[in-house]
Amino acid sequence: MDLETGNYQNLVKKESWRTVLTLAYQSLGVVYGDLSISPLYVYKSTFAEDIEHSETNEEIFGVLSFVFWTLTLIPLLKYVFIVLKADDNGEGGTFALYSLLCRHARVNSLPSCQLEDEDLSTYKKDIISPAPSTFGARLKSTLEKHRVLQRILLVLSLIGACMVIGDGILTPALSVFSAVSGVELAMSREHHKYIEVPVACIILIALFALQHYGTHRVGFLFAPVVITWLLCISVIGLYNILHWNPHIYQALSPYYMYKFLKKTQRGGWMSLGGILLCITGSEAMFADLGHFSQLSIKIAFTTIVYPSLILAYMGQAAYLSRHHYIENDYRIGFYVSVPEKLRWPVLVIAVLAAVVGSQAIITGTFSIIKQCSALGCFPRVKILHTSSKIHGQIYIPEINWILMLLCLAVTIGFRDTKRMGNASGLAVITVMLVTTCLMSIVIVLCWHRSVLIAVGFVLFFGTIEALYFSASLIKFLEGAWVPIALAFVFMIVMCIWHYGTLKKYEYDVQNKVSVDWLLGLGPSLGIVRVRGIGLIHTELVSGIPAIFSHFVATLPAFHQVLIFLCVKSVPIPHVKHEERFLVGHVGPKEYHVYRCIVRYGYRDAHKDDLQFENDLFCSIAEYIRTGRGGLSEENEDSTKQCEGMMVVGTPSTHLDGIKMCVEEGANPEDAGTSELREIETLSPPVIKTRKRVRFVIPESPKIDRDARKELRELMEAREAGVAYILGHTYVRAKQGSNLVKKIVINFGYDFLRRNCRAPTYALNSVPHASTLEVGMVYHI
Repeated sequence: MDLETGNYQNLVKKESWRTVLTLAYQSLGVVYGDLSISPLYVYKSTFAEDIEHSETNEEIFGVLSFVFWTLTLIPLLKYVFIVLKADDNGEGGTFALYSLLCRHARVNSLPSCQLEDEDLSTYKKDIISPAPSTFGARLKSTLEKHRVLQRILLVLSLIGACMVIGDGILTPALSVFSAVSGVELAMSREHHKYIEVPVACIILIALFALQHYGTHRVGFLFAPVVITWLLCISVIGLYNILHWNPHIYQALSPYYMYKFLKKTQRGGWMSLGGILLCITGSEAMFADLGHFSQLSIKIAFTTIVYPSLILAYMGQAAYLSRHHYIENDYRIGFYVSVPEKLRWPVLVIAVLAAVVGSQAIITGTFSIIKQCSALGCFPRVKILHTSSKIHGQIYIPEINWILMLLCLAVTIGFRDTKRMGNASGLAVITVMLVTTCLMSIVIVLCWHRSVLIAVGFVLFFGTIEALYFSASLIKFLEGAWVPIALAFVFMIVMCIWHYGTLKKYEYDVQNKVSVDWLLGLGPSLGIVRVRGIGLIHTELVSGIPAIFSHFVATLPAFHQVLIFLCVKSVPIPHVKHEERFLVGHVGPKEYHVYRCIVRYGYRDAHKDDLQFENDLFCSIAEYIRTGRGGLSEENEDSTKQCEGMMVVGTPSTHLDGIKMCVEEGANPEDAGTSELREIETLSPPVIKTRKRVRFVIPESPKIDRDARKELRELMEAREAGVAYILGHTYVRAKQGSNLVKKIVINFGYDFLRRNCRAPTYALNSVPHASTLEVGMVYHI
């Protein structure tokens, strides 16, 4: 499967039950690793300080009842039966919900959006405008009119993204440390405290160091590890139920929650922060939806994960209901309820399961940062695709090492599951609250349901999550400050980058050169046109960028063919190959100036190889061949001449279209034709070899003389070479700006711009000798 064919993956998903069951099996290792290891630390975190395990068992029964109903209402009812249906063309997560709202209400934060983007096949898929008299129509109109509400919606999505990043730091630390804590029962207290932290740090370093290899090389082991772990905890849980307390099922009654809160009062409310950890990882069911299908995720959770977790928690509670004084000062934890002869094997399986669960959240963090970067809300980073066959497996070096350092800092700084659990719990519940808020708008705006249903959804799930949120927030000084601090830092970075990028684009729009200026220069553009192609990178989707006029005013010559290339993202997960390129002329075709807009979805892989360059030139050649290759200078005005944009697919999508061949060492006499006619030219000899560039075109339809001449011109320019013109801009706050703006632009944005990756114009592998940077200072 190709990196960019996420849409086609959905077709494969629905082929047969065998496919669905295979995906369900694979999802156990990718989606449910984090959720499956929660029994390691839930009871230990809950009974850490706020409540005591008494001989009446009211506390342990109440906690079990809370765990059961929390697992039932949040992951099962909310996510499996409701939220999973709010997919964005098969994709899930916070930005999938935001993308849905952007397209339904036109609240897109991307400045380079065009009307042509709405013609994409997946842009308006299943979009039906609400009836004018409904609340949904009024909500849509309100969102489109008020920029403040649009910014609130964006900020809400970014808060969710920041908390996901925070969870990517806290969950590996908590999971691995909790798994390693099993050595506590096999050693004396004086020895284990010197071993836990170093062992956990070594495992974490190894985990992050192996990220660049990708999960596909060991991914086949993930599902067996999680299945083994779930089988292990469910069998041990069932053993503890039958052996220690067969009547533990009675504690599932909600009545025990009431008795628990009545007895413990404030302590019981504060302990909810530990109970909350039983649903950590639930958001992964929605976030990883693009890799699987709704049905496969539902089957895996309802038939394997949910029953196993319930048995595990019931088994621990059954054991603890008969053991009130535990030796070795371990108090209440997972390994206490494991039979002594099985503790070491279970410890090994737990560590492996913790690594798998951590791997899933780390990969999810990479994915959310890629989406933020694609939507202009995060500085540019280097994104490497670790698998050429499996969609969505990426690696971001800078983020990986930052996550590792912060994860080690949390592990060494806290050194106990209590504070790690407080920190992780707040991050998890905040993401869920954001999802609840966005889902309520989706219910009205996208599903066209009654506003009462949306209000009921918010009140029911929002109240439950707000209760857990308050219990987590009260632990601010006991670890909960960490996700808030991390989210605050990432939020500042995202807001500064988004603001600076937006202002820079506005400056580009305000200072772009009109087509009339180009027409006034004449076909030669008022300068000497030399052989070759000038590929000018710009973020503008219309008009002529200021860097071009600046370049022309500085140098007396330019290339015979000019291409204004814009690589942009659109608010959909994937753009099909057939709709990738948008090509048109800038001015009359005699000028040989083209505009090519390359569109990617926020989950698409950006190509940066020679194949992309060939696809680019073939798309322009195909545009010329189809007969819409420009308007004559005599009979059209300048406004219409720049509007003839045409959707052109990649060569792989139109097999009967033009193909480009580049051959080394070919003789001109060998250039015969067989079934197809060829337009070809020869480059000057280099030593003893010649390079031949050919456009192979089909027999039909016939192309006219002007189109043939234009194709020959393009080929000659391609053979002569390509120069890549990049704009190197320095952004400064204009005179008269307030102090805050000067700090944000002159220091904040400038620092991020200088330390982030160069613009990913999809041609990063070009030789430096072919690159020319045009420097300009933007006063915004």
